[in-house]
Amino acid sequence: MSDKEREFEFTDKDFQNIRNLAQARAGIFLSPKKRDMVYSRIARRLRALGLIDFQQYLEHLEENEDEAQDFINALTTNLTSFFREAHHFDLLAEQMLALANKRRGPIKIWSSACSTGEEAYSLAMTAIEAFGSWAPPVRILATDVDTNVLSQAKRGVYASDRISKLSDERIKNFFVKGKGSHLGMVKVRSQLKDLIHFNSLNLLAPGWPIKGPFDAIFCRNVMIYFDKPTQYKVLKRFHPMLLDEGLLYAGHSESFQHAADLFRLKGKTVFYPVTKKSLDGS
Repeated sequence: MSDKEREFEFTDKDFQNIRNLAQARAGIFLSPKKRDMVYSRIARRLRALGLIDFQQYLEHLEENEDEAQDFINALTTNLTSFFREAHHFDLLAEQMLALANKRRGPIKIWSSACSTGEEAYSLAMTAIEAFGSWAPPVRILATDVDTNVLSQAKRGVYASDRISKLSDERIKNFFVKGKGSHLGMVKVRSQLKDLIHFNSLNLLAPGWPIKGPFDAIFCRNVMIYFDKPTQYKVLKRFHPMLLDEGLLYAGHSESFQHAADLFRLKGKTVFYPVTKKSLDGS
């Protein structure tokens, strides 16, 4: 889109200011290639607020803390699906059963960027299937920086096409189909919700309102939005949140070679935390 075709003037300075704010507030790295995307998404906020240009929006953002969340929500991409990167859930099932044979107490899993909830509910389904019980010894924390998608995740209501790739057995076991005015929609069963606690969390916030350690952390297709220093900062905070035998599940295109002092590759974008014991044995 050329500048002449745009509804609002969008200068290099405007783009750079938005890039800086996205980096500072949410750790989001916006490359120059994202300029059109940034214009499109923030222009919606201008229209919603009745503002005339990006400079006015930036001033509004500075003066109104409530807008900060809408700003982050506008820039985050929430592409997700049930059992995305399915091999991770197979490995998690093996991990959970092995842990249950070694110790008592709940297995704790953190979905650190749960988006609209498909990942968290996939974790719950995996736990129920692995243990053959509607009340497996598993507790799932699901967090996201985007409050809009988090609200949808808590509701657990989806268009029917969102579950079209699931097996008939899973659809029958874990979803209730809507009727009447809710025709074409499905809702996750309450037993899945019972295993999950949803909470708002910014991975770049000074403090995390959560308690670890966890047996597994899912942080998939998130680090690609961060630059390397920010990735390292988050990984350094993840490290003490994982038990020594815990695993970090990452996205298919994410590599943490720059954080080899913190995590090592186990295989298929799954990483284990580096400890003194693992270092001595490597």
